[in-house]
Amino acid sequence: MTGREAPAITVAGLRVQFGAVEAVSGVDLTVGAGQAVGLLGRNGAGKSTTMRVLAGVVPPTSGRVEVCGRDVRTEPIEVKRLVGYCPDVGGLVPRATPWEHLQLSARLRRLTDWEPQARDLLERFGLGDVAHRVTAGFSHGMSRRLSVVLAALHEPAVLLLDEPFDGVDPTGVEATMDVVDDARARGAAVLISTHLRDLAVQACSEVSVLRGGARVATVEAAAMAGEEGARAYRALLG
Repeated sequence: MTGREAPAITVAGLRVQFGAVEAVSGVDLTVGAGQAVGLLGRNGAGKSTTMRVLAGVVPPTSGRVEVCGRDVRTEPIEVKRLVGYCPDVGGLVPRATPWEHLQLSARLRRLTDWEPQARDLLERFGLGDVAHRVTAGFSHGMSRRLSVVLAALHEPAVLLLDEPFDGVDPTGVEATMDVVDDARARGAAVLISTHLRDLAVQACSEVSVLRGGARVATVEAAAMAGEEGARAYRALLG
């Protein structure tokens, strides 16, 4: 990203309050086109809430949040068109098959010639054999894999993956890494929330650490690698 290019994701002074609970208390974050950034932190650090705001699911209480120059507060529909979002939990219809999920997504986004891409993603994620089986019987890992497929189908400008590696087998991890690489190669911005530090280091160029709803540091991903990175991470968590 050059100095003249606006970031694909801009978060400045984000605060999100649910009643008396402040889930996010001051997050600043930028992600440029072609960049992958990881969000690390303990449960309750504000990672998923930040992702939900960027996806247009939860409104910000205050602060500035933009996706490709679109304000999530005033242009939520446009933001949702630009984003591919894998939520941390839920998002699937138990009585629908993976193929029906993909059909619905394609219809809502008015995609044409989407079927080859859908079949390729299902095969890459090891879901080809269960494409016409209802998701009610899926394991947690299978559901995670399908959620990433749905997020990636329309090749969005911004890819938001919330805990995409949770409970996922090596095939799913590798396929997710490939999706991230493909997105970056075509100039998309990627934000990955995960509690798995090693995978964040592998997938991302930078890592932002959240603690208590606020960002405490943004560092090169390599600084979080290995035993030295583990010590640095524990120090940031306090």
